[in-house]
Amino acid sequence: MILPVILSGGAGTRLWPLSRELYPKQLLPLVGASTMLQDTVARLHGIESLAAPMIICNEEHRFMVAEQLRMIDIDPSAIILEPVGRNTAPAVAIAALQATPREDDPILLVLPADHVIKDRTVFRTAVANGAQLAEEGRLVTFGIVPDAPETGYGYIRSGAELSHSGLQVAEFVEKPDLETAQKYLADGRYFWNSGMFMFKASVYLRQLEKFNPEMLSACRDAFDSMSSDLDFLRLGKESFAACPKDSIDYAVMEKTDKAAVIPLAAGWSDVGSWSSLREVNEQDGNGNVIHGDVFSTGSNDCYLHADSKLVAAIGLQDIVVVETADAVLVAGKDSVQDVKSVVEWLKQEGRDESLLHRRVNRPWGTFESVDQGERFQVKRIVVNPGASLSLQRHQHRAEHWVVVSGVARVTCGDEVRMMNVDESTYIPVGAVHRLENPGDVPLEIIEVQSGGYLGEDDIERFEDNFGR
Repeated sequence: MILPVILSGGAGTRLWPLSRELYPKQLLPLVGASTMLQDTVARLHGIESLAAPMIICNEEHRFMVAEQLRMIDIDPSAIILEPVGRNTAPAVAIAALQATPREDDPILLVLPADHVIKDRTVFRTAVANGAQLAEEGRLVTFGIVPDAPETGYGYIRSGAELSHSGLQVAEFVEKPDLETAQKYLADGRYFWNSGMFMFKASVYLRQLEKFNPEMLSACRDAFDSMSSDLDFLRLGKESFAACPKDSIDYAVMEKTDKAAVIPLAAGWSDVGSWSSLREVNEQDGNGNVIHGDVFSTGSNDCYLHADSKLVAAIGLQDIVVVETADAVLVAGKDSVQDVKSVVEWLKQEGRDESLLHRRVNRPWGTFESVDQGERFQVKRIVVNPGASLSLQRHQHRAEHWVVVSGVARVTCGDEVRMMNVDESTYIPVGAVHRLENPGDVPLEIIEVQSGGYLGEDDIERFEDNFGR
């Protein structure tokens, strides 16, 4: 049995301003109509002896992950929530611990949720070969056949031939300079390190115990203190936070004598920058990738993205322009690896643009800040059919609600009333209240907040369908 383990815990800072800490790139539709997480799950279709996928994700993303899987009719075997990020080796250890009680000792197929693989047939063939090697006790990785002297990836040097199209791993190599990368390309024995793996759950745990027993012990503690929360499994926070950080490569693969690599030429990309995102998207006759309301003339080899406003690009060459409601990125194509420095600056300044978009996803729907100033804020709130916000109150603000579309059920103190389009209500400071959508179409309201403090943390919850 092959058990897919989808790692969906990253932040994708190099694709800011589209990717934010609370809405990262794997949850965005960056290549086509589906999100990258949905594409990762969809490409598994057709693999034999496949179990329902297990998802490892940040607890802040749990409702978006669950909803995106529901939208493509996927019922995961588990969604395990990381209270803090500890890199890939601990995450996969948790997945292996979750899997080992099964009688079949499944083969884990470890896949990051934010990769592009265009040729699914070639990918499935490689997985089938990887499963054969994993059955023999190998720890398998997939090496991307390089088509350029890439300096942004680590490399794998291959050794002797194995069965099932596999090769022994001679060594893992750090990201090279350009001259070294050119030598690797000419040599033919080097592959890009994809970060995808296959191995039996028990084999991985034995190897981790051999090379990093402290990590495995901390993971066992976190696993043993795991609790159920709605449709999710929450790891013990203190135990998992005490776990050492490390990747599978450093923790196990570089140390074991059981490592094997399967060459993969399937149109792979980790979409690690705006330039790589341009390469995997359809380009126009001038080499431009254009999304949204964009006017372009005399521009070549650019990535032009508009979310909320018209973007006019005139006479640009090798430029990335990404517009969102609250931020605009303009960068030379050769400088896009430095985008993460913008995110670091935003965090140092305590600005929200690194965390979330103006439109914020919640398990019940979305809200978007329309305008704000001293002592007031205006929001557009959309509540999904059948959903409700928590029963709550605020100590520092009052709220006025106007229904724009749909039907609302409003609780304010002891009163419960129905509201239709164009009707409004007032929620005083300190009043216990709740907004619900009892209808079968989205409910949209305009909320005007007024008060001395309008922060999102001014919420005292009494009842909540989502366990917050």
